[in-house]
Amino acid sequence: MAAITRTYSVLLDPDPHGGFTVTVPLLPGCITQAEGVEDCLERAREAIAVYLEELAATGEPVPEEAVPPQLRRVSVSVDRLGD
Repeated sequence: MAAITRTYSVLLDPDPHGGFTVTVPLLPGCITQAEGVEDCLERAREAIAVYLEELAATGEPVPEEAVPPQLRRVSVSVDRLGD
């Protein structure tokens, strides 16, 4: 059987203690972490592969990302925080 290549968006969230936590928005619970960006991407590939293999083994549909999520930043002004 020929391998199928799928592309998924990943989010690298800086960890306050160093490195990054990596999540895959389309695959709930698919999370990993690493220190550097390249290590994060490699671990994400590994985590996604395991996640997809588990879906296939249990007969679950494998999600495809038709439209990638969009990350935006917004600024908010507040009078007081944490008082």
